[in-house]
Amino acid sequence: MNMNELARSGYLCNPQQAYTLRRVTIEEGKARGAQVIEIATAGGLQVDLMPDSGLDIGQVRYKGVNMSWISKNGCDAPRSDIPFENEFLKYFPGGLLYTGGLRSTGPGNRDGDEWHPLHGRYHGLSAEQVSARVEDDVIVVSGVMRETSLFGHVLELKREYRIPVFGAEIALHDTLTNLAHQPEEYSLLYHCNFGWPLVSEDAHVELPEARRTTPRTPFAATALGQEHTFVKPAPGEEERVFFHEDMEKKASIVNPCLHTRMTICWSDTLPVLSHWRSMASGDYVCGLEPSNTYIMGRADERKNGTLPVLQPFETQNFEVRIAFSDAE
Repeated sequence: MNMNELARSGYLCNPQQAYTLRRVTIEEGKARGAQVIEIATAGGLQVDLMPDSGLDIGQVRYKGVNMSWISKNGCDAPRSDIPFENEFLKYFPGGLLYTGGLRSTGPGNRDGDEWHPLHGRYHGLSAEQVSARVEDDVIVVSGVMRETSLFGHVLELKREYRIPVFGAEIALHDTLTNLAHQPEEYSLLYHCNFGWPLVSEDAHVELPEARRTTPRTPFAATALGQEHTFVKPAPGEEERVFFHEDMEKKASIVNPCLHTRMTICWSDTLPVLSHWRSMASGDYVCGLEPSNTYIMGRADERKNGTLPVLQPFETQNFEVRIAFSDAE
């Protein structure tokens, strides 16, 4: 039954019995002043959207249980300044989605005379034209982010989330347009972060068997063939990153002890899945990160021939869908 049918039959006297959609402001701590769009569905999904941080996703719960990874730093306040690389680790908030880009992803790097901070400047952009509404039993939140420079680039990203009132799914659609009169190189990383209790030694990652997997470091190579598993937290363990390519655009984290499955799907415009696996005590996280580059940094991606270009007024579309469901 939909909300209209529930109302006609007498079960529903106010739509807010089926969902929550409200804007709040954090009033304490270092995130003071940050705007949050709180969403809850009848399907057991709770989502915090952060319009002051690129309309990224903060904490997410499914049936009351945390699914997202929140870093030691916690939620960040609105900011337009992105610190240099040695400061990134001191403010990176985690959250279910931290978008990297729009002009560089990966390590901080100098490209000519321009400095690009780790994972770019996107997360420091505040959304404009923010809309939050319900249409045909779907919660729709949208906004516009612009990364610009005088005499330089004008990249506009229009973002829309669609979350069914009676479901447990987040469908994201981004439209990126180059509004400058010259070509612009760009990079996008959907840094999706999952943490305890979804991620534990009882859980596993499901990946398509038909794929090409490349470890980023020699240490990551020591776990090739085991990238779908988790272990108990280990003090000081080095992170591992794998790149998965030539595969169906789909992956899952399944935790039988929680009876929960998370499935992420993404568009063909994101050909690389970066798989971040940190089993370090206190930094225990699995990142499944669809991307259009190899997160090498702008200068090195260009040298590698893997930095895409948008022509003047050209548009590219990207989609990511994250769904939660019961699992055996």
